[in-house]
Amino acid sequence: MQLSDNARTVLERRYLAKINNEIVETPEDMLRRVAKNIAQSEDDPLWEERFFDVMDNLEFLPNSPTLMNAGRDLQQLSACFVLPVEDSMEGIFDTLRNTALIQKSGGGTGFSFSRLRPNADMVSTTGGVASGPVSFMKCYNAATDAIKQGGTRRGANMGILRVDHPDILQFIQCKADPTEITNFNLSVGITEEFMEAVLADKSYQLVNPRSKEPAGELNARETFELIVEMAWKNGEPGIIFLDRMNRFNPTPHVGEIEATNPCGEQPLLPNESCNLGSINLAKMAKKEGDKWIVNWDRLQEVVEIGVRFLDNVIDANNYPIQAIQEMTYANRKIGLGVMGFSDLLMRLGVPYNSEEGVELGAKVMRFIQAKGHEASSKLGEERGSFPNYKGSIFEKTGKPMRNATVTTIAPTGTISIIAGCSSGIEPVFALAFTRNVMDNDQLIEVNSQFERILKEAGLYSPELIQEVAQTGNVRGIEGIPEELRKTFVTAYETAPEWHIRMQAAFQEFTDNAVSKTVNFPKEATKEDIRNVYQLAYDLGCKGVTVYRAGSREGEVLTVGHKTESEEAAALDAKTRPTPRKRPRVTTGQTVRVKTGCGSLYVTINADDEGICEVFTTIGKAGGCAGSFSEATARLISLSLRAGVEPQQVVKQLKGIRCPHPIWQEGRQILSCPDAIAHVLEQYLQNNGMAEAAATLETSSNSGSSLFTGSLCPECSGTMVEESGCATCLECGFSRCS
Repeated sequence: MQLSDNARTVLERRYLAKINNEIVETPEDMLRRVAKNIAQSEDDPLWEERFFDVMDNLEFLPNSPTLMNAGRDLQQLSACFVLPVEDSMEGIFDTLRNTALIQKSGGGTGFSFSRLRPNADMVSTTGGVASGPVSFMKCYNAATDAIKQGGTRRGANMGILRVDHPDILQFIQCKADPTEITNFNLSVGITEEFMEAVLADKSYQLVNPRSKEPAGELNARETFELIVEMAWKNGEPGIIFLDRMNRFNPTPHVGEIEATNPCGEQPLLPNESCNLGSINLAKMAKKEGDKWIVNWDRLQEVVEIGVRFLDNVIDANNYPIQAIQEMTYANRKIGLGVMGFSDLLMRLGVPYNSEEGVELGAKVMRFIQAKGHEASSKLGEERGSFPNYKGSIFEKTGKPMRNATVTTIAPTGTISIIAGCSSGIEPVFALAFTRNVMDNDQLIEVNSQFERILKEAGLYSPELIQEVAQTGNVRGIEGIPEELRKTFVTAYETAPEWHIRMQAAFQEFTDNAVSKTVNFPKEATKEDIRNVYQLAYDLGCKGVTVYRAGSREGEVLTVGHKTESEEAAALDAKTRPTPRKRPRVTTGQTVRVKTGCGSLYVTINADDEGICEVFTTIGKAGGCAGSFSEATARLISLSLRAGVEPQQVVKQLKGIRCPHPIWQEGRQILSCPDAIAHVLEQYLQNNGMAEAAATLETSSNSGSSLFTGSLCPECSGTMVEESGCATCLECGFSRCS
């Protein structure tokens, strides 16, 4: 395999088999493991070689769970699941249990919460009132926090609420606080009736899902403007056109589509899964004379191999839930898509933001769709059509069909890093950038296609690459001819209209949907967002997601290598707050507080100007709990001496939750930061006396039954009972393993 250093790093961290944390397979071993496992149902041994070759050549790669798990004990190969959320306590928590099973095996989950009765609605069985969809989303979010998928993939969810649900305004605004519901992508399920009301500036009716009765009215345009405002602020919620998705539902007799997978490209029925794979279009070009063209013959071959591969995955898969296996077998949906499209355009000398680029996108996807359906039909002749074929949209054609859906345009994330190509159908984010992946590791990348073309043109030099890396693009760089500059267009140089037009071009020839982000510069207006939403609706997209640069913390991709934002760099140093020096003498008090990690000692010191520092001690020196609480205290002290009001510190820390909250004297201590906030708050309320906070400590064992009373033999940390086993909170030592 021709792997970059970054690709090898990703494979070693997440994909290659390990024993006792030691890597025991090479990338080629991994591909051989996958090819052998997926070809086990084939009579002809040549299929294993064909599967291996397209992956080894980086022409096709399946979704991550297949690469990670095929041929291993877990054998859970699907990335996409949708689960129903029924309007009962039993149904809600049955689904939560199933979610945990899916996520621990490496899958992502989508939900529609539209069946749940609204906040404050009646609950006849108890005589109480319902808490509403958003409250249960928070519950699901907390559960996902506690699950790290398969040990290699973090939990991912999609939450959808119909626009006519009575709690829709709360849903639209529920991520206004960026610390809330962090494990969910959110989308509003839009109906055509609503969009017509928006255009006419009319009211639309809300419907109580429990009673199916009208539950009031909202002005459609005002609701739409709220969606726009929140998307402008932080990129969420996105929108999904439910009526349009169901118009293309291949099995309407089986059920209605109400939700998608976490990134929105895979509409699925309740209790349905789908496995995905992507063709690397960067590999689908060949030189004819002095011109590069699409290699249509090879593309057809890879499409046919990809369809067969993904159909085999359905049978090789170990499904975490029986109901999902039954629905997946009944419809046999697959999602063959693409990556490296932007690289293909650069190779052919076609700008992404051009009529020629959009036309080429449509032409490529039309070809893949046609050849993919032909391949599925041939498989139908060979193996039989999917069981729900009778009554499906394919029955009237009279042709057999192995799969209810064949094509999907998915985000390709880490598999595009492995393949060394651009992601999905996105324009390249930057021609040189820093990628933050997997626990804040940083991988520095230069687009390989860009580098290759520069070398062929005799333009490459380390100095030129360094210049490009400062901004991520080639605007204003005199060493690159104007014609090439037009070809090397990046995401933020691409006007939003071209993003949507490209998405629509691919959507026209895609069975499922298209995962695509419309990138906006920081200065984009709400009107810009509104226009894109409307254009997506007008051009036939099934949904749309937007992101305005700088509107959300922790961006995955960062242009260039600068360590400060442009805004911060432009500030005069004199305007920045400077912490005053620590006084030589302080007075203070120390309070002991019980937390889920053990006894926390909080010291608050003050001088003539007020509180100036906070110290904390917990557990044995060098443990995780101790280091994190010490870091928190240092930052608090720095903030206080820089003039931050202590009440603001309390506000930021109060309510932070860890997996092991405990009760003390009728008060819940959610975490070490929460405990610090309570002590500091008591100090302020009692005019500098912290004794009142001492009531947080108690000799009673009430509410602290989690603790075994023993110390961890590895790190002397706190042992707690989890899942029927004593486990260390600090180093992860377990008495069961």
